[in-house]
Amino acid sequence: MKFTTTKYIIITLILIFVLSIFLYIKYYSTAHISSPIKTLPNTDNTAKDQNIAITIHYHEKPPYYITGDLDVYGLCADPVKEIFKQAGIKFRWEKTPAKRQLEIIKENHARDCGLGWYKTSERETFAKYSLPIYQDRGVIAVKKRDNPKKIMSNRPIEEILSNRELTLLLKSGYSDGQFIDDQIAKLNPKRIVTTIEPIGMLKMISLGRADYFFIAEEEAEALTATSGLPKDEFEFIRFSDMPEGNKRYLIFSKMVEDELIEKINKAIQSYKKSN
Repeated sequence: MKFTTTKYIIITLILIFVLSIFLYIKYYSTAHISSPIKTLPNTDNTAKDQNIAITIHYHEKPPYYITGDLDVYGLCADPVKEIFKQAGIKFRWEKTPAKRQLEIIKENHARDCGLGWYKTSERETFAKYSLPIYQDRGVIAVKKRDNPKKIMSNRPIEEILSNRELTLLLKSGYSDGQFIDDQIAKLNPKRIVTTIEPIGMLKMISLGRADYFFIAEEEAEALTATSGLPKDEFEFIRFSDMPEGNKRYLIFSKMVEDELIEKINKAIQSYKKSN
């Protein structure tokens, strides 16, 4: 049987069409597979386990919680890892912006936990609390050292908050502890409210856009040491009437059973006795 030129063309076109379909399927099956999400290496506590009981949400906040090469660590993270191990409760870390953590706890869709939060009456309306896991050394104010405005240490906090020449820098949605929150509500200082992280707040102080902000002393030390700004550019202001440091807690969505929280609380008590 002889093939005409037309038949050769038709067969060639069919072969090209079939080859095109094959190459398209091969490309689609490889190029459109999602890249794996970068996670911390698997450990007993971070492994993908169907029996994981709680997701612990955290954000970068030296020296309390920091993402390392192998795990999350810090003044709050290290005790919590040991506490959950003692309680026999599996968990996984999830890095979540601070404000979003509170929203997740309030939404109450799963067994969620926020790490290292202060206790406030407003948060107690939607969250369950553990026993305290850490206590700050004390809240101070950070100012620029060469700020010409009068900001002195060892004075009552009312003196700085009632000074209308000074501008307080506040982070939206945050608490500086009940004592300071109450004083701010009472004295209504001139303020700027921001959503930026503490390092950005420190830069605002450096640029003179605000005069001071409140922060725990150990956090201030870590912040000024790692900000990239000259550490001696800033001064720490301590107050004569500041109460002892704020306590930090685990907060849970209401979906977390009381039995689990009780196990965690017993482990917290055991941990504190041995440390």
